[in-house]
Amino acid sequence: MEKFTSLTGVAAPLPVINVDTDMIIPKQFLKTIKRTGLGKGLFYEQRFDEKGNENPDFVLNKPAYRNAKILIAGENFGCGSSREHAPWALSDFGIRCVIAPSFGDIFYNNAFKNGMLLIRLPQEDIDRLMDDASRGANATITVDLESQTITGPDGGTIHFDIDPFKKHCLLNGLDDIGLTLEKVDSIAAFEARVTEQRPWL
Repeated sequence: MEKFTSLTGVAAPLPVINVDTDMIIPKQFLKTIKRTGLGKGLFYEQRFDEKGNENPDFVLNKPAYRNAKILIAGENFGCGSSREHAPWALSDFGIRCVIAPSFGDIFYNNAFKNGMLLIRLPQEDIDRLMDDASRGANATITVDLESQTITGPDGGTIHFDIDPFKKHCLLNGLDDIGLTLEKVDSIAAFEARVTEQRPWL
């Protein structure tokens, strides 16, 4: 998993509450177990019309936000079903950080396990960042995980809290497999000991 230390990029404003995982990645894109290629389906029903033409009014279709790396969202982002394709689609599109007042619990944990940083902030801070993000291509924000700070385009900073274990995993690029491999010597020693003590197993 790619490490997350700091991220500087354009922030796209999505002031919508209760964005569920079906809105993030509709069901027709769930036929694959590959993590790549799903960016094209991200917010598909909002980004495209029935004929497959782009909706110019949707934020990620606007020229200033096509390469957004950060998403400023409304309350309860990622609610709904537990599809892991939702963080996959966001990551494949290029978004590595979502900032919102609250998240769906399963989506929140899935995102961290896939190298994305999700940040919970009070609504007043979200409003400030949403205002910053409305500046288009000038809405460059820096998220520093080590110092747990968000720096806006005017230099103002916001501090955020994060679970220490999730922070450790992101900083070191550790998913569940990576965490297990950190203990490979202990696992090998245990298996050798058990084989010696219980050769019949």
